[in-house]
Amino acid sequence: MHLRRLFEAGLVAAALLLWTATSHAAIRGSAHDFSGQTWNPSGEICLPCHAPHGANTSVADAPLWNHAVTQATFQVYQSSTIRATDLGQPSGRSKLCLSCHDGTVALDSFGGRTGTRFISSDHNIGTNLRNDHPISFTYNDALATLDRGLFPPSSKASGLGGTIQTDLLYNNKLECSSCHDVHNALGLPELLKKANAGSALCLTCHNK
Repeated sequence: MHLRRLFEAGLVAAALLLWTATSHAAIRGSAHDFSGQTWNPSGEICLPCHAPHGANTSVADAPLWNHAVTQATFQVYQSSTIRATDLGQPSGRSKLCLSCHDGTVALDSFGGRTGTRFISSDHNIGTNLRNDHPISFTYNDALATLDRGLFPPSSKASGLGGTIQTDLLYNNKLECSSCHDVHNALGLPELLKKANAGSALCLTCHNK
């Protein structure tokens, strides 16, 4: 029995080491690896977003946040067909993404500094989000029933091990990180959480 416990403990340790190595390798070399940028003289990958000391702990859903947060007012998605009733200004994790991608906050505005290096035009979404997928709205079974073109998130499998609700939503809301993984765990194009061949990612939620 003692040997079995040692064996099981060894398997757990090996799994943790593999996960750590994979996670580290995923962000290294990805679009969010800023270690080689001139505006990040520390050469650290994590520092532009996270800090081990002196972080901004008031930012929700962002452990040890280190980057300035956008204060922009956005033009949000509008459509006569959308059934979400709480579609407003980006919040939560989406606001953090936009703190670089809206083009109003410099990439090097971290660690309490006001930077001067802004995101390139091909990754600058801007503050007009009317032609982008809506974000920061509640996606629940009631919305799916009302819309008729969405799967119920509490029961529909995401293809990532759980349901849409457990794997893709944050506080029951759809955010930028519902589709994109900022840490690039799977190494997919556009930092996607799931391959979109045949619109597979889109059809995870959309019942078409």
